[in-house]
Amino acid sequence: MKRSRPATFPLVIGAAVVLAAAGAGWVYFGRSAPAAAAMPAPTVQATYPITRQVTQWDDYVGRFAPIRSVEVRPRVSGAITAIHFRDGDHVRSGQPLFTIDPRPYRAALAEAQADVASASSALQLARADYARVAGLTGDEAIADAEVDARRARVRSASAALASAQARVRSRALDVEFATVRAPISGRISDRRIDAGNLVSGEGGANATLLTTINALDPIYFDFDASEALFLKAQRDRKEGRAPAAVQVRLQDETGYAHEGTLDFTDNGLDPRSGTIRVRARFANPDGFLTPGMFGNMRLATGGTVKALLVPDAAVHADQARRIVLTVGKDGTVAAKPVEVGPLVDGLRVIRSGLSAQDMVVLSNFQMAAPGTKVQVRRGTIKPSATPKPATDSIPMAAQATLAN
Repeated sequence: MKRSRPATFPLVIGAAVVLAAAGAGWVYFGRSAPAAAAMPAPTVQATYPITRQVTQWDDYVGRFAPIRSVEVRPRVSGAITAIHFRDGDHVRSGQPLFTIDPRPYRAALAEAQADVASASSALQLARADYARVAGLTGDEAIADAEVDARRARVRSASAALASAQARVRSRALDVEFATVRAPISGRISDRRIDAGNLVSGEGGANATLLTTINALDPIYFDFDASEALFLKAQRDRKEGRAPAAVQVRLQDETGYAHEGTLDFTDNGLDPRSGTIRVRARFANPDGFLTPGMFGNMRLATGGTVKALLVPDAAVHADQARRIVLTVGKDGTVAAKPVEVGPLVDGLRVIRSGLSAQDMVVLSNFQMAAPGTKVQVRRGTIKPSATPKPATDSIPMAAQATLAN
């Protein structure tokens, strides 16, 4: 007869299994999890600034003006009978422009010439009368009063002849002035009056305006400059240096294609603005540059200097200052405040705050916060003839170009 197991045996076995499972779970979950893999440092492009010889320029805005400008007005009155030019022509000095009816002046000239002949005849008679009595002596001599009277008639007749001759010259000028000629060479405007109209030569500057002429080769460029430029020009003149070179870019041009030199500075500064009127001279053989045309001018300041250059996009705004991100030898990013200069073929001149041994961040700026560690991939800095403006590009008044 078999002995029966206690009823509590299955419960004991189940409890043992539960305890074993619980122990296994404690062993499993109680172990520390493997450490999470460290995030790799971000990679940025960086390199050292480049050093170049650059010519720095200051920018100005001005307007072209003719080297000479003349209002053509008649010097005699009358009817316009002919016009000898087309509107906008280039005319030469002395070229006929208008003809005023010369017949009244020719008639006046003929009358004056007749007066000269009459006065000349009267002078000859007076001289003959005086010659007959001037040499008489003794019984043939006449009273001194008569001699003096005949001598006076000679002088009076001589003066009358001189007056008549002066009227001839005046009438001859009127005939000459009946043909209005170009006083200077240059480009003429349109005619302000047509043939058949009466014009007045009276009143000098208030005479009838016929047209205007501008001399365009060379041509002036007027602009207002600072006192510093005036002082520089004065010192250059004192030391016998050549006038500073200037370049002008027109409104539809991308480059500075027109070259000239400083020609004149005014005799005083404007006390209200502290500026002085300055003028440059440009050759204009084809007459393309026109008076009144605006232009952007740049003036060489300080000659050629050695400068550090970085991409314009590598310079960032930090409130009121400009910074450049650099990478140290240990890979730590630092922000260096800098003083910036003009753009040179897409590269920004760094005047101070950066050295040639500082490695400048060129890309991934959002990953290169100051104080973070980065990995460096060497980049390159190259000038660009047609740079693309960066979104944080710094507007500057001055410019610079690479020295030849």
